[in-house]
Amino acid sequence: MKCKLLIFALLCTFVFPGHAVDMDLENIDGSKQNLSDFEGKWVVVNFWATWCPPCIAEMPDLQQFHDNHVNKDAMVIGINVENLGNSELNTFLDMYFITYPIFRGPQMTESELGTIPGLPTTFLVSPQGTVEARQVGSVTAEMIENFIVKWEARQLVLQ
Repeated sequence: MKCKLLIFALLCTFVFPGHAVDMDLENIDGSKQNLSDFEGKWVVVNFWATWCPPCIAEMPDLQQFHDNHVNKDAMVIGINVENLGNSELNTFLDMYFITYPIFRGPQMTESELGTIPGLPTTFLVSPQGTVEARQVGSVTAEMIENFIVKWEARQLVLQ
């Protein structure tokens, strides 16, 4: 587990130096939002699909992280990258007890946040709206929390 955290920290530190981003988002109901609507909180942006076993496996951790932070300092948003009907997608989300916001996105290899080489791919956007990390493959709540703590400690040192 420590090795996984170290790899995540190294990827996050060196792959993404942090650039301001915004992204148009489409809710399941078709209404529009922007990633910048969530500025002021850490935003975990998770690209996923219902046919992806690692995506499903990480959902409980993403839900736990969201539940623990949404009323304070962070949140999770999921971007489903498949063409499912609302009923089918909502049934899936209910079956897995997913309550964090879910948006629709096309299958893609690039987004405003960066490259999406496979699923799941998760980006971590700072409260200032900068991409600070990307993880290809599953993440855990602990990995996300550890990264944020280390990032914030590094920011204090730099000030």
